[in-house]
Amino acid sequence: MREIEVGCAIVEKNGKILIAQRKPDSFLGGCWEFPGGKREPGETMENCVVREIREELGIEIRTRELLRNDSFHYPQKIVHLSFYLCDWVSGTAQKIDCQDFRWVDPDELKEYTFPIGDENMLSELIAKKHIYFGLQRGS
Repeated sequence: MREIEVGCAIVEKNGKILIAQRKPDSFLGGCWEFPGGKREPGETMENCVVREIREELGIEIRTRELLRNDSFHYPQKIVHLSFYLCDWVSGTAQKIDCQDFRWVDPDELKEYTFPIGDENMLSELIAKKHIYFGLQRGS
């Protein structure tokens, strides 16, 4: 079975998180995701995340820290996901290589359909939002 390594950016700006919607004709089309993509040969995962966000949404980011690694076995392939907490640096997000995008509050994440491979990261972000995003409990 084919295995791929994917870098995912959890981009934070003013307490909101950037999510992107996959194009309808892509694998898991229509799902929302933390934007990112496949690592190229010889590329660090951090560089992959920065490059993919530039290509997909046209913004510049900086990786802050690796939050978690997860793997998920889909029928077609095994996907190894590396989730990085990132800071927005510059630019205005655009729909370059995605169907749509939104800046959402951490509590709003549960209102969107994400791939099953993102579920652990979603739960952790919602539970630890006050740690990751400097938000006060209950806000």
